[in-house]
Amino acid sequence: MGMNIRSKIWLEINGETVFGSGRRALLEEIDRLGSINKAARSVNVSFRKALSYIQSMETRLGKNLVIRQIGGRNGGGANLTADARNLLVKYRELESGVNEMLDSKYKEVFKNNNLQGVHHV
Repeated sequence: MGMNIRSKIWLEINGETVFGSGRRALLEEIDRLGSINKAARSVNVSFRKALSYIQSMETRLGKNLVIRQIGGRNGGGANLTADARNLLVKYRELESGVNEMLDSKYKEVFKNNNLQGVHHV
């Protein structure tokens, strides 16, 4: 049985969460599905909670992240702004860098213990 290393990264402004893996997943699903409602279902949160996450991110960052189209004849939809796409790229880069550092430190610390199976969550 291998030992796993786990980490969780989130961004805060004045002690308030702005962005983390759950909000990243929500934005990725909005981008993929073109709908806040469908994205919320995909990441297992309520539509109301998804809207709350979006509104709090936008308020704390002072930027629009999601462009919403109200339903109508052709239905509604949602798309990410350039700022949201940039945030996703930067966050993925941060996660990757932190995971690389953790992998390296894990290998250094546990190198003589025959422990394998480094995995990040």
